[in-house]
Amino acid sequence: MRSERPSCRRVEAAAAIVAVLSLMVSACGTAGPDPEVGVDAVPTVTEVAFTAPDRVVAGPQGAVGQFVVECGFDRFRPDDPIVHPDQPAAGHLHQFFGAHAVSATSEYHQLLAGGTTCDQSADTAAYWTPALIGAEGDPIEPIRAIAYYRAGPGVEPTTVEPYPAGFMTVAGDHTALEAQPTSVVAFGCGTGAARTSEPTDCGGAPLTMVVTFQDCWDGEHVRSPIVPDPDLHVSYSRGGRCPASHPVAVPQLQLVVEYPPVAESELGRLALASGDIHTGHADFWNAWDQDKLINEVTRCIHRDLVCGVSG
Repeated sequence: MRSERPSCRRVEAAAAIVAVLSLMVSACGTAGPDPEVGVDAVPTVTEVAFTAPDRVVAGPQGAVGQFVVECGFDRFRPDDPIVHPDQPAAGHLHQFFGAHAVSATSEYHQLLAGGTTCDQSADTAAYWTPALIGAEGDPIEPIRAIAYYRAGPGVEPTTVEPYPAGFMTVAGDHTALEAQPTSVVAFGCGTGAARTSEPTDCGGAPLTMVVTFQDCWDGEHVRSPIVPDPDLHVSYSRGGRCPASHPVAVPQLQLVVEYPPVAESELGRLALASGDIHTGHADFWNAWDQDKLINEVTRCIHRDLVCGVSG
């Protein structure tokens, strides 16, 4: 996920992390679920966690059991309640989908009780990505986001567990200095399966950015125990297996953000609000109606059925 890291990492020993947590524990406890789950626990992970899948997954529709939700664009806002909780305007410009009016001070119960831009009324989760900046320096308003939830490649579908209430995670690297693996962040055209590290000419079709989230969880923390590093509690599977450090298989979310067609002459001048075009990433905050989420995981993923949820 972060280009300056190796393909796998080791979390520091618990004793070293305690010192950091003593400075950050207040931030770790904000914007969590009701009740909070494990946010004060000291991580004891000493095993490797995979920072990218072992292959690109493209064209997910109809290939494996999954459920799909389409969410309209809600608004632009320079907030990030996962990385910068309770710090308005502390982040770069983001584009939000799903739960209405998400901000740095949003709380789980507010998302759950509020409205949604998604076609599934029970999906009040929040999804956000950095804004795409056009050739003239203005943000390009996205058309929609499509969320695909499925088992990770090769993972036995019946072992997948729903995300816990209030689960938060980030996929991709906003500090990347070079192209990220296209298995994590990629660009495409319309519904095509081609994946590239930079936007290409789509011949009049919509431009898409595709971000694939981690599908393995440590089973303890609903958010990373250290806020500036938002992904310590999650990992990608490899070869259909989760690492021992993150043994719980959860749905692999692939978020596809769709934009209007971009002229070929402007492609080289596109950027993201987080930096250049290689800094793609996405955030997910699970505020689904939890019973509905459990039902979709059981009905669609476990039974290997393709579901376009309606609701």
